[in-house]
Amino acid sequence: MFRKSSEKQRGDREVLLDLGSDGLETQTTESYGSLQDRGYLPPRYLSTTALDPEGSVHQDTERNQPVPQLGNYFRDGKTKIDFVLVWEIRLRRKRQKKKEMEVPGEDGGTDTTEQISRSERRKVQLGQWRETFAQNLESAGLLMEEEETSNEKKTIRFLKISAPWDVLVYYAEEMCLRAPLQAQPHLDLNTSAQVLSRLCIPNVLMESVPNRPLDYYTCAFRKSKMDRFLGCEDKDTYFSNTQRHRVVYEILSRTVYGKRKRAEVGVERLVNEGAYSAAFPLHEGPFQLPQHEIHPDELNHRQVLYHYWARWCKLYKYQPLDHIREYFGEKIALYFAWLGFYTVWLLPAAVVGTLVFVCGFMSMGSNAPAKEICDSGGSYLMCPLCKTCKAWNMSEICTMAKVGYLFDHPGTVIFSVFMSFWAVTFLEYWKRKMATLAHHWDCMDFHEEEERPRPEFAAMAPTMEQNPVTGVKEPYFPEKTRLSRMFTGSMVIIMMLCVVMIFLVTVVMCRGIISVMMFRTGSPVLRTEAGTIANISSSIVNLGLILLMGRVYTALAEQLTRWEMHRTQTQYDNAFIFKVFIFQFVNFYSSPFYVAFFKGRFVGYPTNYGTLFGMRNEDCGPGGCLIELAEQLFIIMVGKQLINNIQEFLLPKVKAWKQRRTLEKVLGESASRKARRWEEDYQLVECEGLFEEYLEMVLQFGFITIFVAAFPLAPLFALLNNWVEIRLDAHKFVCEYRRPVAERAQNIGVWFNILEALSHMSVIANAFLIAFTSDFLPRLLYRYKFENNLHGYVNFTLAYAPSNYTDYPMCRYKSFRDNNGNYTLFYWELLAVRLGFIIAFEHVVFFVLRAIDWVVPDVPESLELKIKRERYLAKQALAENQEVLLQVARPLET
Repeated sequence: MFRKSSEKQRGDREVLLDLGSDGLETQTTESYGSLQDRGYLPPRYLSTTALDPEGSVHQDTERNQPVPQLGNYFRDGKTKIDFVLVWEIRLRRKRQKKKEMEVPGEDGGTDTTEQISRSERRKVQLGQWRETFAQNLESAGLLMEEEETSNEKKTIRFLKISAPWDVLVYYAEEMCLRAPLQAQPHLDLNTSAQVLSRLCIPNVLMESVPNRPLDYYTCAFRKSKMDRFLGCEDKDTYFSNTQRHRVVYEILSRTVYGKRKRAEVGVERLVNEGAYSAAFPLHEGPFQLPQHEIHPDELNHRQVLYHYWARWCKLYKYQPLDHIREYFGEKIALYFAWLGFYTVWLLPAAVVGTLVFVCGFMSMGSNAPAKEICDSGGSYLMCPLCKTCKAWNMSEICTMAKVGYLFDHPGTVIFSVFMSFWAVTFLEYWKRKMATLAHHWDCMDFHEEEERPRPEFAAMAPTMEQNPVTGVKEPYFPEKTRLSRMFTGSMVIIMMLCVVMIFLVTVVMCRGIISVMMFRTGSPVLRTEAGTIANISSSIVNLGLILLMGRVYTALAEQLTRWEMHRTQTQYDNAFIFKVFIFQFVNFYSSPFYVAFFKGRFVGYPTNYGTLFGMRNEDCGPGGCLIELAEQLFIIMVGKQLINNIQEFLLPKVKAWKQRRTLEKVLGESASRKARRWEEDYQLVECEGLFEEYLEMVLQFGFITIFVAAFPLAPLFALLNNWVEIRLDAHKFVCEYRRPVAERAQNIGVWFNILEALSHMSVIANAFLIAFTSDFLPRLLYRYKFENNLHGYVNFTLAYAPSNYTDYPMCRYKSFRDNNGNYTLFYWELLAVRLGFIIAFEHVVFFVLRAIDWVVPDVPESLELKIKRERYLAKQALAENQEVLLQVARPLET
C-alpha cells in the first residue's frame, strides 16, 4: 500500500547547474581544481565555494548554510550526477613505504626510481592516466566532484560527473538525439488488450502504471530551432536522465588520457587497463518502497519498475515497456519486448501441444498394434539384443508399446505442421511489432554511426592508418593477418566440434553398456525397462557434459574472438555470437539428432549385425525412437532451464554479497551509517549484457520447433520457464545489477537471423522426423494396402532370422526383410512414400510460409501513415519560415 510522500521524494527532479552561456565554453586546465582538490567546478562558481585544508569543496559557511546531500546530486544539492567513476587504492603503512622508497643514492640523496617495483610503476602510470583523463574531461566542459571511502588498508574513490546545459545541447545535436515536436495519444501496443476491448471482456492483464512517458512526434535535435521543440523553456527537465548519461558516456568514450597514437582513448580502455574498477550511471534512488505513505505518481522510476514489474505478484500483468525503455534504453527494452511477445505466442502452441498429448493419452487403449503386442503371449520370440543376452517375448514390452503411442500418433503429425506455421508466423508478426516499437521509441531511422575502434583493438593494433570514411588516423590491423587468424580460429572450432562428437560416441557406448548390464541381471523388470533406464541415465550424463563443454567453449570463443582483432564492437559481438551459437547448436542438438535420425538405422540383422568399436550398433527401444527422443528432450531442455534459473537466482546474490562485504570492510566503523547512492550502486553486480539471455531463449526456440513432433509438451515447459525468466531478469536489472548505459537499437540484431534459420530448419527436421522416425507412414501404407484396422500389423513388421542363424532359430526382429536378409518390396514402396512425403511436406509448408510473408507486411499500414505524418512535421519544424509551422499546428490543436 502506498503512503503519502514528503518533499524529499522530489529530489531527483532538482535543477542542474546552468552555465549561463549560449555556446559550449572552452575552459583551460588551470581554471579548474586538480584531482587532489576533489572538486571540479568552473571558475565562476569558485567565488561561492571554498576549499578546506584537505582540498574538499564545500559551501562558504559565512554566506550560506551547507546544503544537505540529496541522493544523485553533488554536495551543493543542485548539480545532478550523470555518471560515476570508481577506483580502488591499496595503502601501505607509511614506515614500510618510506623504507622501501628512500634508498641512498650515489650522491648522498635518495634513488627512488630504481627501487620502485614494477607494480608501483604501474600504479603511478594509472594515476597519471586518471589525472590526464580528468583534466581533459574538464576541458570538455563536464563538472566533477570526488568522494572518498577509506580505511587503513584500502581507499575507494568515487568521481561524480555531471554535464551542464551547454554540453548537453552541443552533444544532443551531434548525436542526433530526437526532440519532441507534438504530443500524441498513448498507443495500445498489446494486441490482446485490443481484442478483449472490442469484445467488451474485462482484461485482468491490464494495470495502470504511474508516470507513463509521453509519446511524441519527434525529429532530430537542432540547437538553432530550440524554440520549436516542446518543453524547451524548462532546461532542468528537457533532457531525461537516460539522455544525460548517454551524452556523458559519449564524452567519456571520446576523451584521450594518454598518447593518441597509441589509441589511449576512452573510459572503456581505462577500465580494461585497471585505472578504474567501475564506470556506471546511478540508479534513480532505492527500489524499495518508502515506509511512509506516498502517492504512486511520486515514486521514482526504479520504484515504479520494481513495484509494477519486477515483483513475482506481477507475473500475469503486461510489462511496462515504455518505462523499461525510459530507464534502461531501447536495447534492453527490445529484449524484454521480444521475450514477452515470444511468451504470449507460446500460449497457443502450449495449448495445442497439451491437447495433442492428452488425445494420445486417451487413445492409448485403442491402439491396435499395442493390443496385438499385449495379447501375443509367447507368439513372438525376439532375437537377443546383445551377444550374451537371451531371446525374449515381445509381450514383455506391452507397457512401453502403449506409452510409445503418446509420442507417435497422427496428432503429432498435425502438431508438427502447426508448429512449422507457428514459427514463421511468429517471426512475421514480431517484425511488425518490432517496427512499431522502433517508431514508438524514435529509433526506426537509427543506424550505427561509424563506430570507434574497440579499446582492446586500439591497444593491440600494431599501426595507425587513416580511416577512409572519417579521415582520422585510427589503429589498424592488416586484413590478411586478421583473415588468417579467423581461419585458424575456425579450425579450433572444428576441433571442438569433434570433441563434442567424441563425447556423443562415449554417451552412446555408455548407454549400450548400461543396457547390457540390465539384461545380464536376469530380472524381468530390469530387462523390460533396460532401454528406458539406460536412456535416462545417459541423458543425465550428457546434460552434464553439455553444460561443462558450453562453459569451456564460451571462454575459448571469447579468447579466439579477441585474438581475431575485430575493429568495432558490432563486428566483435557478431563473430562471438556466431562462434558460440554454432558450438552450442552442435553441443545441445547432436544427441537428439542422433536419436532422431541415426539410431536404429545401421543395426543390421542376425548373422550380419553392424558394430562400433566391437559393440553392436544401437537399436530403438521397445516403444520406438520417438519416446527415447522425448525422454532426451525433456531431460536436456527442462534440466537446462532449471539449472539456468537457479544460477540466475543465486549467482547475482552471491556476487553482490561479496561486493557488499568488501565495501563494508572499507567503511569500518562508519558502516552503520546509511550508504550513499554511489556506494550502494558500487555494491551491485556489473551488468554482463544480454548475450546469455538471448542464447538461452534461442536454444529453447530450437527445441520447441525442430523436435516438436517427438515432444508435444515442449511449448508448455517453455511457457512455464519464460514466465519465471521474465521476473528473474526483471529483478536482476532493477535490484541486483548496476544501471547499464542506455544503448539505442532498432531490432534484436543478429539473433533474428538465427531465429529465421531455426524456423526453416524445423520444417526440414520435422519432415524427416515424421517420414523416417515415426511409424505414421508405415501404418498409413499398411492401411492402404492390407488392413484398414491395422490387424496383423505387428506381425507384418517382424522378419524371421536367416536360416543360418543357429543361436535362436526362427526368432524375430523388427525390419522389412525376407528370410535371407534382403529388403522386401514393401520396404522400397515405403521408402518412395517417405521421400514423396518429405518433398510434399516441405513444398506445401514453404509455399504457405511465403504466402504469409507476402500477406503480412513488415510495417503496419497505420504505422506508415504515422511515419509520413512525423516526417512532414519534422520538415515544417526545421523550416526557416516559422509561420508555416504555426499554420499546421493550429488545425491540429482544434
